[in-house]
Amino acid sequence: MKLIRQIKKDIKSVIDNDPAIHSKVELFFNYPGFWAIVNYRIANRIYKSGFKRIGRAIMGISQMLTNIDIHPGATIGDGIFIDHGFGVVIGETAILENNILIYQGVTLGGVSLNKGKRHPTIKSGVVIGAGAKILGDITIGENSKVGANSVVVKDVPNNSTAIGIPARVINRGRCGNPLSHNKLPDIDKELFEYLIKRVAVLEHVLMQDNRDIVEKDLELDAIYDTFLKSVKT
Repeated sequence: MKLIRQIKKDIKSVIDNDPAIHSKVELFFNYPGFWAIVNYRIANRIYKSGFKRIGRAIMGISQMLTNIDIHPGATIGDGIFIDHGFGVVIGETAILENNILIYQGVTLGGVSLNKGKRHPTIKSGVVIGAGAKILGDITIGENSKVGANSVVVKDVPNNSTAIGIPARVINRGRCGNPLSHNKLPDIDKELFEYLIKRVAVLEHVLMQDNRDIVEKDLELDAIYDTFLKSVKT
């Protein structure tokens, strides 16, 4: 009965997070991420019952059908939605809590050959953007967001956004709409804009004696201070 209840929550998660779905019938043909999770739930029970080879075999077949690689030993909670899903990898000791949204190309991988815990823990309510890599025994806090193509190798606090390579934590909280990836700040762009303006100021000083240069320099200092406050390294 618990298996059926979990699958129902997975179905609800698809409907809640994907406005493109118009019928539950579409789940059978257009959502490999949903089927990968269903296959995992069956394989996980078999794997934990001691039939590890059978569990691995089920997920091996599932990988060929869905192009999503989930180890049957991973711990995955309720209401997980893998949108589009192709290329998603979830390692053996990964722990995913509830109501997590994962996009294509995401890797929850390890950075160690040790047999112990070596994959990430993803808390409830997290959104992981396409192509993001979360590596090692780290924790992504509740209701946080990982930007597309980011590489996260350190813990991310609750209600935060991590972006970049390696990912930096932005203290701006999570966007209200979990799909609003266009609202993620571009911290590299902000830094380059600051550097370009700084170089322009220095060139201006060398070219001529201008008393206004001090005011411009102070203005840039204020911009840089704001940038540093927005980024937590």
